[in-house]
Amino acid sequence: MEAVLAQIEAFKAEISSFTANDAAGVEAFRIRFLGTKGIVKQVMGEMKQVPVEQKKAFGQILNEFKAFAEARYEALQSASQQHATDESLLDYSLPGDAFPVGARHPLSLVRNQIVSIFQRLGFALAEGPEIEDDWHNFGAMNLPEDHPARDMQDTFYVSQNPSWLLRTHTSSVQARIMESQQPPIRVICPGRVYRNETISARAHCFFHQVEGLYIDEHVSFADLKQTLYYFVQEMFGKDTKVRFRPSYFPFTEPSAEMDISCLICGGDGCTVCKHSGWVEILGSGMVHPKVLENFGIDSNKYTGFAFGMGVERICQLKYRVNDLRLYSQNDVRFLSQFKGAL
Repeated sequence: MEAVLAQIEAFKAEISSFTANDAAGVEAFRIRFLGTKGIVKQVMGEMKQVPVEQKKAFGQILNEFKAFAEARYEALQSASQQHATDESLLDYSLPGDAFPVGARHPLSLVRNQIVSIFQRLGFALAEGPEIEDDWHNFGAMNLPEDHPARDMQDTFYVSQNPSWLLRTHTSSVQARIMESQQPPIRVICPGRVYRNETISARAHCFFHQVEGLYIDEHVSFADLKQTLYYFVQEMFGKDTKVRFRPSYFPFTEPSAEMDISCLICGGDGCTVCKHSGWVEILGSGMVHPKVLENFGIDSNKYTGFAFGMGVERICQLKYRVNDLRLYSQNDVRFLSQFKGAL
């Protein structure tokens, strides 16, 4: 008798936890517990095994178990009918709930705009691997192993093979283009790059670049300047002022950095431009003859120019973003501001 009582308690727990959202579920409950071959009938059949002196007490327990199952069945029936009534009150002709529409990431917006501007000038899109070998990332760009300029970029190397690394600039894409094509070459190379820097509002361990390369006969620094003047006017507006400053890059000679008048303060001076009225947006220069020779390009016949810019910097100026970390935090409040942005 003790075993049967334990079974009854287990069945009660199952009955209490049983859920039914529709008529089919309620019928499944009835068949399992109250049907002709249901559990209640089976438990009732145990009555014949009970000694005569215990039949009265055991019969009372069985009647309570049957009443418990029937009460649960009636409750499930009532809930199912109410649910069906609620369903019938729905007006299916009404328009559905609108799904929220996403937006392009601000870096994607700016990257696409930069690429579009240079494509209008005849630059083709080129991409390459983010995991690079030392030659394409450094050596081919006039940065031999002992070159001090390598210290300018704190690099992530692959531990299993230190000759492989996460590219520090998209110049490696230019290297692969010069390796596989002969002039004339005119390409724009966007992509993600990596440097081992402390993450802060002004720096990150990964960011995005767009670099350009043009190699042909009689290409001059004047061609470089006019190309970049056009880019600035298309990206920031016709009234944006531009200036070039001499600089140094191992893969270009001569080299220059390009500044534009600060869009935040209009050139009057603010914290973004460090109260100078100017903001540096890219580096540029004429391709070093040694770089051309590394790929079998005759530096006496061909010349070229190259430039590179950070997409985050352009995006910061265009959309007034003051913290680089916002680009990678996936904060919907930040990203939703760019719905409909061009």
